[in-house]
Amino acid sequence: MTEPDSTFDSTAQLLGRITAQLGTQLGRVHLNGRGGRITHVTPAPDETRRPMSSTAPTLVAVGHGSRDPRACATLGRLLERVRELRPGLDVRLAHIELNTPLLGDTLAGLAGLAGAGRGAVLVPLLFGRGHHVKRDLPDAAAAVPGLRTRIALPLGPHPLLVEALADRLDEAGWTAGDSASRSAGVVLAAAGSRDPESLADIRRTAALLGERLGTVPVVPAYASAAAPTVPEAVRVLATRGRHRVAVASCFAAPGLFATRSAAQAPWIAADPLGAHPALARLVLHRYDEALRNPAAAPGRALAPA
Repeated sequence: MTEPDSTFDSTAQLLGRITAQLGTQLGRVHLNGRGGRITHVTPAPDETRRPMSSTAPTLVAVGHGSRDPRACATLGRLLERVRELRPGLDVRLAHIELNTPLLGDTLAGLAGLAGAGRGAVLVPLLFGRGHHVKRDLPDAAAAVPGLRTRIALPLGPHPLLVEALADRLDEAGWTAGDSASRSAGVVLAAAGSRDPESLADIRRTAALLGERLGTVPVVPAYASAAAPTVPEAVRVLATRGRHRVAVASCFAAPGLFATRSAAQAPWIAADPLGAHPALARLVLHRYDEALRNPAAAPGRALAPA
């Protein structure tokens, strides 16, 4: 808490200011709606809302790409939140396929700019260490040797991701009673991968979400390339007596896989994470993490910044 300003000329004014500051601090404490238990404290604004030097590396958020027209608009809103949190930071959207701008074009454009020596950090808007993160992003960066590049870890697993997943479930109709129910369960729907590390990341996210919800089992499921599928995961939960099953959406934006997974929900289905505030904070966290420790990034090492 800051010291009283010298302009305060009465005890009433001073108390008013102290009350306002306490209200701000308490506003950062969140109750999860499940018995009023405190589950997290939002970081103070100055932990993320800080201006960035004009020489800071560009943050390139890399989405997969989708034919769904809502996808680009959704990711655009997410990046607007990121820019609000970090004024002055150059934040750009790129795609691996299907949508423009493509990642290679974005990196080539950055390399052609005056002052390109500031480099770029690629933050995958993906949730596990699969082929796209390990191969496609490094390959695209290596194809533009004039740009100093780092690659951040994917968005999952992380507590901020779990916060966004839980909030989207609440918005879909999940309640404290469901968390306490012995008949409720959750399927965590994700894109899927043949990479065992990517699958391990999704399983870890499912476990963290289960801990967040309480005693509710959370079973990961995949829209492609891996098992179980959403219907198979629903049947697994049914064998455990869990017939009231919600689907959590581990997708950044609407698209074919997210839509298909939601359609297979036997009860409620959460929306994709989109511009959730916790996801915006997570994008910046991965950016900062890559700058502090580039060796922690997935894939082969690129020209270090």
